[in-house]
Amino acid sequence: MAAPARGGGASDWPFVTSLRLPEPIAAIVDAYRRAGADGLYGDPRRDHEAGMEGYYWRLTDAARGRVVVALCGVCASPTGRWALVALAAHPGGRVRTTVVDAAAGEPDGFGVRAAAAVRASEGAVRFDLGRDAVLDVEIRDPWRWPRRAFGGSGIAHLVPGLGQYWHPHLLGGRARGELRIAGDRFNLDDASVYAEKNWGPSFPPYWWWGQADAFDAGDACVAFAGGAMRVAGIALRPTAVVARIGDRLIALRPPSARVVATVSGGHWRVRARSARHTVEIEGDDGGAVALPIPVSGRRDWEPRAHQALGGRMNVVVHRDGRTLFRGESALAGLEHPCA
Repeated sequence: MAAPARGGGASDWPFVTSLRLPEPIAAIVDAYRRAGADGLYGDPRRDHEAGMEGYYWRLTDAARGRVVVALCGVCASPTGRWALVALAAHPGGRVRTTVVDAAAGEPDGFGVRAAAAVRASEGAVRFDLGRDAVLDVEIRDPWRWPRRAFGGSGIAHLVPGLGQYWHPHLLGGRARGELRIAGDRFNLDDASVYAEKNWGPSFPPYWWWGQADAFDAGDACVAFAGGAMRVAGIALRPTAVVARIGDRLIALRPPSARVVATVSGGHWRVRARSARHTVEIEGDDGGAVALPIPVSGRRDWEPRAHQALGGRMNVVVHRDGRTLFRGESALAGLEHPCA
């Protein structure tokens, strides 16, 4: 029998996923979700059928100094849904990318399929981009998002029609498996696992993002994501910050927290403050690659995501004025658009 997941999981939403609604109400709910939104106690991991549904995994092997990134962007087009699929590995900066048809996410929970290239669920991830690039791992001891009312974007999940939504649903776990890429074989047994989902009408034009869990001081996982958008004609730059310290999850995002982020000259700086918590993040570039993003309106992609696979991240977390966590990672992921 598999061990129960730490944190939360699909079992957090049993009545939502099993509830059968009258057809007129179900049609309204479906339209609400296609516009990107999730109701209270919804499951943001499900397929919204938005213009772009992004699935992302990051595996960090601190003992061997390795990082593996796997991404699958399921995109809408007039001729049907297609997927942009990529694998990347550090050190070495190897990136493999392909485009496939017949792609879809799971409507009732977490999962995605993209032709023969991607099969992913809560417990396993398999990417097959040909003999040159194959990732095959199981995920053990998962630490899933435990909150029920909102996902990673907070109250923004209730608002339809935003440019982008974000939900880091897997904040820890252990891999068992391997990556084969460019003639090399990476043993990923016991690598830490992080996974997130983002979605919206298209990929945002400008954004900033970061994640790390291989810290030198204890069990922690930290992630942030933000971007430029306009709401009701007002220019906004919202950022959400999530920090798992042991079995405690701290989620800071507007309007319940003030978050300020700046990215300049290969340096990321994020300051988040709520009534009880502060999170300070400093990040520097390192081992960067150009990852693909889908092009809005057509079945194409461009290498426009500058992601440091082996960056440096320093994190300090305070609760009620006392230091809850202080650590540094030399295998952080940090991203912004390519210049």
